[in-house]
Amino acid sequence: MSNFFRRLLEQPEGKTIEFKQDLSSSKSMMKALVAFANTAGGRLIIGVSDDRQILGVEDPLSQEERLCSMIADSIVPRLVPNIEMITIEDKTLLIAEVFLSSSRPHFLRSKGAETGVYVRLGSTNRQADLELIAELRRTVEGVAFDEMPMPELSIDDLDTKAIAQSVREKYPVDKTELQTLKLLVSHQGRLVPSKGAIILFGRERNLSFSDVWVQCGRFTGTDKSDIFDHIEIYDHLPLAVDSIMLFLKKHAMRGADFSEIRRKDVWSIPLGILREAVINALVHADYSQRGAPIRIAFFDDRIEIENPGILMPGMTIKDMKQGISRIRNPVIARFFREMNLIEQWGTGVPRMFKQAQELGLPEPQIMEIGMRMRFVVGLGEPIQIEHTGKKDQAQVEAQVEAQVDFQILAACANAPLSSAEISTALGHKQLSGNLRKALPRLRQAELLEFTVPDKPKSRLQKYRITAKGRQLTDNGML
Repeated sequence: MSNFFRRLLEQPEGKTIEFKQDLSSSKSMMKALVAFANTAGGRLIIGVSDDRQILGVEDPLSQEERLCSMIADSIVPRLVPNIEMITIEDKTLLIAEVFLSSSRPHFLRSKGAETGVYVRLGSTNRQADLELIAELRRTVEGVAFDEMPMPELSIDDLDTKAIAQSVREKYPVDKTELQTLKLLVSHQGRLVPSKGAIILFGRERNLSFSDVWVQCGRFTGTDKSDIFDHIEIYDHLPLAVDSIMLFLKKHAMRGADFSEIRRKDVWSIPLGILREAVINALVHADYSQRGAPIRIAFFDDRIEIENPGILMPGMTIKDMKQGISRIRNPVIARFFREMNLIEQWGTGVPRMFKQAQELGLPEPQIMEIGMRMRFVVGLGEPIQIEHTGKKDQAQVEAQVEAQVDFQILAACANAPLSSAEISTALGHKQLSGNLRKALPRLRQAELLEFTVPDKPKSRLQKYRITAKGRQLTDNGML
């Protein structure tokens, strides 16, 4: 036992451990115990200095009684930690061990139920806002946010055509299928969309969830002082995966020529790891949070993927690395699995770490920043943006051209589209000059073809991706 506690004392403060020299900082200790109980459990060790010197506590029996009284008087609902006294180097330490509580959210009596709830982020205790407090309650009750009904809406508020195309059906899915996927749920005797359904395929999603979009940025250098390029992605959530990857590929290309794109070695970023991280962020984001979208930041030396929401109660970063998984959004996760975007629960994070090791890349980093999760993928070699006057402008134009080409191919990957439909899919109100130039360029490269080749100007004319273009998709290049 003493060896176990000695190893414990060698650890840094973190999500499940905090050290205190004595009982003088009572408010800080109570915050830590509340945060442990609400988040993933943990140990408060008393009698150890900040520099890990074992000081012990004087009169440990009376100090234990005092600690128990402080907890009883300060924390609501009642919290009963396991308190032990251990002796190391002839000095007695108090250890209060708290487990993830089924009575959460606990809060400080002095601050009340709305402002006295704390959660553990790294080695700090953070005050929970009202959305997170509601999330803590839901996890106790076994209710997922994305399974909840939206009684003010109806099936007409869902893009059923897009749902069908996502699961590769030719016709809009019926109510039975939508119920099976929990995109429709029963509420007071009628079927209404679930929150997950609107997040995935809401026709006017922004009216209910204004923060469900993705912000992508390419920064010059290794910080956010100088942004080179950015886009905002409002696609249906499953389709956002390809749009995000297109943005990353655009800035990873060593050339804009499609003859180069067909060679796998043009990619200087780990596409497999990044795709897995993007999907993880979209599936596990806490969409009940307000204030910020999912963010993708591309720097010279790394790519950061960040989503709202901390780890689920009971989970730690160590658990994630070991493949332990808890699903925050079962409706969203199930639909992603139906689309074969998710393979086996819990395998994604270990696979990303394994791939990084095999590729000789820095070990990915997972961290809780504020009320958000951040996954950092380091690059093997820096990708710098060169600024060389006129040549730099040509580089920018080539990148814009390549981005448009990629977006058109991605839009046509599911079904043939007219030029107007392509324009709409790319978020343009009308056919832009870039699109007018791109369509013949893609046909000439034999990546797109007409559906009515004998009548180029037919009003029924659409653009279909070719086998050559599809090959890019099949190779995971789109």
